[in-house]
This record gives sequence, structure tokens and C-alpha cells, in this order.
Amino acid sequence: MSTNKKNIVVLGGAGFLGSHLCDYLIKENQVICVDDFTSGTQANIDHLLANPNFEFIKHDIVEPLDLDGFPELDKFKVKVQGVAEVYNLACPTSVKNFETDRIRTLETNGWGTRNGLEIARKYNAKFLHFSSSVVYGGRTDDVKFFQEDYWGHVNFLSPRACYDEGRRFAETAVVTYRQVYGLDTKIVRVFRAYGARMKLFDGQMLPDFITDALEGKDLVIYGDKTFSSSLVYVADVIDGAVRLMAAEESGPINLGGIDDHNIYGVAELIIKLTDSASKIVFKDPLLFMTPLGLPDITLAKEKLGWLPVVPLQEGLQKTIDYTRAEKGKVGA
Repeated sequence: MSTNKKNIVVLGGAGFLGSHLCDYLIKENQVICVDDFTSGTQANIDHLLANPNFEFIKHDIVEPLDLDGFPELDKFKVKVQGVAEVYNLACPTSVKNFETDRIRTLETNGWGTRNGLEIARKYNAKFLHFSSSVVYGGRTDDVKFFQEDYWGHVNFLSPRACYDEGRRFAETAVVTYRQVYGLDTKIVRVFRAYGARMKLFDGQMLPDFITDALEGKDLVIYGDKTFSSSLVYVADVIDGAVRLMAAEESGPINLGGIDDHNIYGVAELIIKLTDSASKIVFKDPLLFMTPLGLPDITLAKEKLGWLPVVPLQEGLQKTIDYTRAEKGKVGA
């Protein structure tokens, strides 16, 4: 095994965003993917398991992780080369299982983030944390686009607080490690992303829209006809995160689409693109699925040269094509 490649750890690497990040990084690096399949699935990384530059470790990052204790990593010479970069995407994100995952969500945002930072501290590795637009709170009448210096308005005692305030605490942990230990840490705040490998039948509306449209079933919107959201294609998110890891900037930096897409209109577009006879119906909102604000991406443009480049219809078509090809096994 070549020692010219960097060792990179991806925590939550079998999840939706994490698996796409692994796909990108594996081209030029040795990737250590860590996941416990709380939100991710083995299907997302099956195609990588035979790659000699990829190694999967099943582990709950709430517990400390000593990479030196895994003989399978000897081929990467971790004890000698160490680790160059750590990406942290570990956090439960299930919409329908949110109620039952609340303690795990709390623990992962807290202890999980700390354990990831400890890996970076041990190897003096760069650390990039995937945060979320939820740190700003929900939509407000007076703020249309959230800038990174907006402190947000989050109810830290709400039923959602284990995630919303947990995401804020995780950012605090990342910045504190930077201040105290001098670690090169970075934060991206991801607004609502979509694409292939999103978990199906989990209340995340876009992947369920596509699956149901392909099967001629009703498309369910958890909310009313006014529900809208920014949307950004997964490849654009990965591009932005990798750019930040390579830059001098530390963030936080917003990554998201600036258009406010009406979800009813998106559902109609999916029906059209799939040539489906499906109807659109409405159900009560789910606790984890709430209207979020829009990102101000000025910093991403100025500091990273980043813009989302995949138009909605193109991204949806790519996702539909993938789902049609994999229907019946993806995310099951």
C-alpha cells in the first residue's frame, strides 16, 4: 500500500452525505470510514469495500475510538503516517425515528463530537465538522437569509433541542478545541440537501416523493401547501466541504441553495419527471421536519469560490435515475 496517499477518517461515512464524501476522497486518498448504521446503511458503501484504499470500521463514535487498535489499518501505516484529516458527519438524522433517537442524538452531538476531535488532536489532523442550518433556528419574519454571524434563535428546552441545541454545542466544541489546542478545525453549515442514497420511507420527503411517484402512490407532504425550503444537490455540498478543508478559512460557512422552493411545486415536478399518475396529499408535520431559513452564501463565494451549480431539475433527474435503477434495495 502506497504511503504517498493521505489517511482520512470519515465519521458517519455510511450515511447519505458521508458515503458521497467517501466516493470523492477515495480517488486520491486512503479512507477510513466509521459508522454504526444508526442513520447510514452498508448499501451506501458496498461498492467501496473491495477498494484497497478503503477500510470500514463499525463503531459508535459516542465511545472513544483508538485507530491504533485495528490491525486492518496496518496497511495504511496509521501508527507511522497518522491521520491527515477528519471529517465529522456522525449524527442521527432520521425523521420518523427522531423521538426514539433523542438520547443517541444528544450523546452523538456531545461525546461523539468530542471523540472525533480527540482523534484529530492525537494525530494533529485537520478537522471539518458538518453542522446544520438548524443552529439558526426556524424561519423568522425579519430575517430571510441567514448569515454566519447571526446568532440564531433556538429553544434549547424544546423536544427538538437534542438536535438543534446539540448542533450548536457541537460547534462550540469544535471552536473550543481550536482555541485551546490550536487544532485546525473547520465548520460547514449545510442547508437541506438531497440526492441519491437518502434513506427511504423515513419521512424525508424528496426521496419518498420519488419512490412513491415511480410506484404510482400518493406523494405525502408533511405540512401544508405553503411549505418551502432551500435545496442543494449532494455533489455541491461535497464540493464545498472539500474546498473548505483545503482552504485557510475555518468557517463557519453556509453551504446551501439560495432559492426558496415550494415543496408542492417540487412534488409536481417529480410527478412530471417520472411520468407518474400519483396524487399529492398532506399530513401533519413531523417534529424533525420544520421550515428552515435560506442561506446567505456570500462567504462561500468569496472565500472558497463556491456556488451550487446543479439546477433543481437536473439534480432531481439524477436522483430519479439512480432510484429507478436501484429501486427495491436502496435504503431498505
